[in-house]
Amino acid sequence: MLIIVSGAPGTGKTTLAHLLGRRIGCPVISRDEIREGLVHAGTPDDRFALTYRLFIDVVTTFADAGVTSIAEAAFQDHNWRPLLDLGPTRILRCVSASQRVVPRAAHPGRPVSIDDWVPIDSPAPTLIVNTTDGYSPGLDEIVTFAATGA
Repeated sequence: MLIIVSGAPGTGKTTLAHLLGRRIGCPVISRDEIREGLVHAGTPDDRFALTYRLFIDVVTTFADAGVTSIAEAAFQDHNWRPLLDLGPTRILRCVSASQRVVPRAAHPGRPVSIDDWVPIDSPAPTLIVNTTDGYSPGLDEIVTFAATGA
């Protein structure tokens, strides 16, 4: 099973993905954390091409091995398609009334605003998670959805 945690920058994706990973007992592959590792190592990464390739490769490797995993990134509709055919997929879309963006060395420049972010358009089961004040629906319901699609 591939669980995709998506949403505009600053909507709480990383926090939710790691909570979910601990609850389900599966790895979290975070595009931002891969990028931060490359930046700290001083590895050149023109236009995030290496970050994106490593992210897709790791997610694909886990899927090919039959490992349930969580892929976390600010996926927009146009850049998530390589993950579509990896097997059963659940999508969690984080939304928030406010954008809580913390500047990071790994991500220079302005993040995509909540209003400009384009959500994933997929037939895969999708759950909208409001992260404005905690989680709505609650974490137990999110875990059940991620594990079963219901």
